[in-house]
Amino acid sequence: CEGLMGLVEEQVRVCRRQVEAMDAVKRGAELAVEECQHQFHSRRWNCSTLQGLQVFGKVAIQGTRESAFIHAISAAGVAFAVTRACSRGELEKCGCDRKIRGVSPEGFQWSGCSDNLSYGIAFSQAFVDNPERSRGISSSRALMNLHNNEAGRKALLAHMKVECKCHGVSGSCEVRTCWKVMPPFRKVGNILKEKFEGATEVHPKRVGSRKLLVPKSSRFKPYTAHDLVYLLASPDFCDRDPQRGVFGTSGRQCNRTSPAMDGCELLCCGRGFHTSQAEVVERCSCKFRWCCSVKCKQCRHLVEVHSCR
Repeated sequence: CEGLMGLVEEQVRVCRRQVEAMDAVKRGAELAVEECQHQFHSRRWNCSTLQGLQVFGKVAIQGTRESAFIHAISAAGVAFAVTRACSRGELEKCGCDRKIRGVSPEGFQWSGCSDNLSYGIAFSQAFVDNPERSRGISSSRALMNLHNNEAGRKALLAHMKVECKCHGVSGSCEVRTCWKVMPPFRKVGNILKEKFEGATEVHPKRVGSRKLLVPKSSRFKPYTAHDLVYLLASPDFCDRDPQRGVFGTSGRQCNRTSPAMDGCELLCCGRGFHTSQAEVVERCSCKFRWCCSVKCKQCRHLVEVHSCR
């Protein structure tokens, strides 16, 4: 536990108490990074600075909407991976969720192994929220991060679904046993990406003895517990700035014909692009051979590659 990079003291204590869960935490962190890189692969900021458990260390672009997304997807990733480990019987302290029993109003029998998301969420709160709680609840940054952590977990909880299995003579569905499962993590990533696009800029405000985050402008919609919030405008991510965790877009491949963010004009920030040729090898002229294989040739052709100056 002491050897893990970027953990605060209280997270190390959680690690020591629940060392068997740390493999799941590591998987959750990796899942979060992979999903972040998938969602932002064609943007100027493409999550490339994030790696594994470093996601729980200091996020270089603190206070921005990118930081909001990282916190949300990381909290969701840990809750997801720990819950999955519970369902698979990998952890001694938890198993399936057996709280839902009996017959539903629709007439199916609750049984099977429901995902124990309440345990995964509680673990995520204890582990992921610790750096913010140790910073002090009066910190605007801590309030922002705690809110976004919870929004990530809510994206998981709000999209639990029911799976069922039919039982009966000759495939009839006389009895249905059903259980609750988490959504695929890709769906959670898609939901949080939408929340990222519609995130609310906030600023701290004293209300009595409490400090709250309120929308910066009266024109902004009030945010809910499911929405992402941020304190600072994002940099443009065009130029390299290692201190802020910004790699810049120089050398990134771009799409010359796209008007979107992956297009050379936007991705290269108006600096222009280089064009080169690369050889691509693909399977072609595939034929099915009885029985039971497919035989293909290898075709080589040249493609143009455009990369930002």
